[in-house]
Amino acid sequence: MKRKPIIAIVGRPNVGKSTFVNRLVGKRQSIVDDQPGVTRDRIYFDVEWQNKSFTAIDTGGIIPGDGDEIMISIYDQARIACNEADKIVFLVDGIEGVTPVDEDIANILRQSDKPVYLAVNKIDSSKQVTMLSDFYSLAIGEPIAISALHGSGGVGDLLEEITADFEQDKEENEDSAIKIAIVGRPNAGKSSIVNALLGEKRVIVSDISGTTRDSIDSRLKYNNKDYIIIDTAGIRKKAKVTYGVEKFAVDRAIKSIRDCDVALLVIDAVEAEEGISDQDKKIASIINDAGKGMIIAINKWDLIENKKSNTINKFEKMLSNELPFLSYIPKIYISAVTHQRLNNIFATVDEVYAECVKRVSTGLLNKVINEAYALNPPQTIRNKKLKILYSTQASAHPPVFVLFANDEKLLKEHYKRYLENKLREAFGFKGTSIRISVRTKSEKKK
Repeated sequence: MKRKPIIAIVGRPNVGKSTFVNRLVGKRQSIVDDQPGVTRDRIYFDVEWQNKSFTAIDTGGIIPGDGDEIMISIYDQARIACNEADKIVFLVDGIEGVTPVDEDIANILRQSDKPVYLAVNKIDSSKQVTMLSDFYSLAIGEPIAISALHGSGGVGDLLEEITADFEQDKEENEDSAIKIAIVGRPNAGKSSIVNALLGEKRVIVSDISGTTRDSIDSRLKYNNKDYIIIDTAGIRKKAKVTYGVEKFAVDRAIKSIRDCDVALLVIDAVEAEEGISDQDKKIASIINDAGKGMIIAINKWDLIENKKSNTINKFEKMLSNELPFLSYIPKIYISAVTHQRLNNIFATVDEVYAECVKRVSTGLLNKVINEAYALNPPQTIRNKKLKILYSTQASAHPPVFVLFANDEKLLKEHYKRYLENKLREAFGFKGTSIRISVRTKSEKKK
């Protein structure tokens, strides 16, 4: 598959970069807020414009020379984005005019060998076009007036110019990449795992809680297989999440779970020595309820002191006691820092994904269900007994089984769990939840 052209969008804080990206994508993808520094990592989005496709990179607002740790990281991310990009959109604020920070950024961009397009944002009326003249002083080129918020004609003019030499799209085969969402509480090491897997500083890593605000997609190839790694914001307890940017980030993380194929639940090994937190259990429930494949990754395993041959066994027992409803979920013990067992992630993802999409033949399914029924018949309820007439697999990912019975009200939860265990004994389904539903069907009269 040919690589799409890449466009990096850069500028100082609060000039409207994320609003511009949302305009390109056609929906609210990037977090938009008046608070400076909301976008911190570089975030990739697929854009289609007049049958031409390209990738847009949203970057954090940069202030060259700022010594703050986060601002330095944001600057580094924007610099990497510019290096990756084929073209650069330099976004400035038409209302505020040229600022010293704009001039610093322009000096940097002029030294690049990439085409740079100067987009003057927040020009919402024809009367404001006169403000463009100030921006010629940046010596970047012809300023183009746009309104990212209202999507005025200038956005189309800008895209027309940027994509002039892009090829028209051709029909491609459906993307076969497995989507892996990296989820967990703040500071569990999610971004460090992503960076270690990608082999580059893809997302900002910091001890400051809440560093990752957006869900960030990265594509990679491992052993000739395609994967999309989704780094997400840390999911805190609902009561501790402030309204606004953080709430939107958590909502995006939960949406990423719903959109992924396999979720990697990252748990801090040091904290887990005292037991699994209620929030980790809650996140596990969210993944389970979404019907996604799941792997539990115990990160920071290198920090566990005095490890012995049975240390993992003790952790396994603790996990089994505290997460009994996830006995079928594989657990891996890793370190993002030392890279211990990191490559096991891909092998385990492949294994879990295969279980998620597994289909069982109707004949074999009915044989297993009938044997389970004969081995342990359900109890009689008010002189009525559940009879399972036949079974079928309705869908996969997650596997959904439909049992046709004489009375659906007679299938109780404990017996449904019993049947699920029997299905797992027979067919595996490691790492994926199973759905069992029952429908009433009249028995044929003999």
